[in-house]
Amino acid sequence: MTLLLGSPHERSVLLHQSPLAELCACLHALDEPGHHPGSARWVATAHSEVDDTLLARAVTWAPLWSAFRARYLLPVSAATKATLDAELAGIEALPPADFVAMTVQALIGKNDTALAGPDLSDGVMHRLWLISSSRLELGLRLREDPGGFRRRLLDFLADFSAAAFEREWPQVKPLLEHDAALRRRALRRRGPLVLGDFPTATTHDDPPRVTLDKLYNATARIDEHRPCILIPTVHGRPHFVVKHFPGYPVVIQHGIEHGIQQGVEHGAADDPVPSLETVRRRLAALQDPTRLKLCYAILRNPVATAELATQLGMTAPQVSRHLRRLREAGLVHFHRRGPVVYYQLDAEAIGRLGPDLLSVLYR
Repeated sequence: MTLLLGSPHERSVLLHQSPLAELCACLHALDEPGHHPGSARWVATAHSEVDDTLLARAVTWAPLWSAFRARYLLPVSAATKATLDAELAGIEALPPADFVAMTVQALIGKNDTALAGPDLSDGVMHRLWLISSSRLELGLRLREDPGGFRRRLLDFLADFSAAAFEREWPQVKPLLEHDAALRRRALRRRGPLVLGDFPTATTHDDPPRVTLDKLYNATARIDEHRPCILIPTVHGRPHFVVKHFPGYPVVIQHGIEHGIQQGVEHGAADDPVPSLETVRRRLAALQDPTRLKLCYAILRNPVATAELATQLGMTAPQVSRHLRRLREAGLVHFHRRGPVVYYQLDAEAIGRLGPDLLSVLYR
């Protein structure tokens, strides 16, 4: 992901604290607790205090804050110090076409703004079916009644915040403000080049730009008219989220170190140790850039071969050959539903090769 620095003006980079973004980071941790051990305290509290009906609603909506966050779940305007109610009102005010397109992007997991036509075609529904039945169900509900879909989503976010987030926000907000204050001082000194301070970033000249280490190719220009908003997060660690959509600010949500998380030990003494040959075979399988992209695509959810071919711009036989190498190396799980085979990455096997590799894929 490349950000073109269209202006040296410091107003091209803004620093916000977003209750909506942190709420959705909490919801993501609730959906994927295994990769967010630092949020174990909050997740446990949510499970003990939130009623089963509301937790079931969280599962239904979870694809919107999964691996590919819906763009409107991060600030859609450059307004500072927005309350959660104001941010939800911003989602309600989005043009219907933008809301639909952002939703479909999240459900399919692609930045392509052409995914959502005015009638949400059967082709889009077929792709959702190839990913998961839960995403297809959301897609069908969106196609049937976009306005009702939006109202129900906003109602859920407000209800869940009241039940499990309103007490958490005052605890994390000072930590976010502290991080913003430190970055604000750096911004005054260096302008938008402060974006190069992220561990995942590399700065370049001619033209001035910052490349962020994300496993997809995209370019966006930022300046004082279309700024980049930095959103620190406590519960979003270790993810590094970059979102862009035409006509809206670019947003980067980055994790911060903090002292309220409760650590959880990883692994167990009786975990099986792979042989040297198994490790060698797995490392060899991951040397291919295409297979790394496949790993990223199937990390969180099982995906059908045909959908993977569409996402990567390849033929199904090409994808199958790469998946076979990953399967032979013991790096993927797969299951069949009717004529369709779904693949999912074995995150535990990847984690055994090294936490840095797993963190890069989760990023």
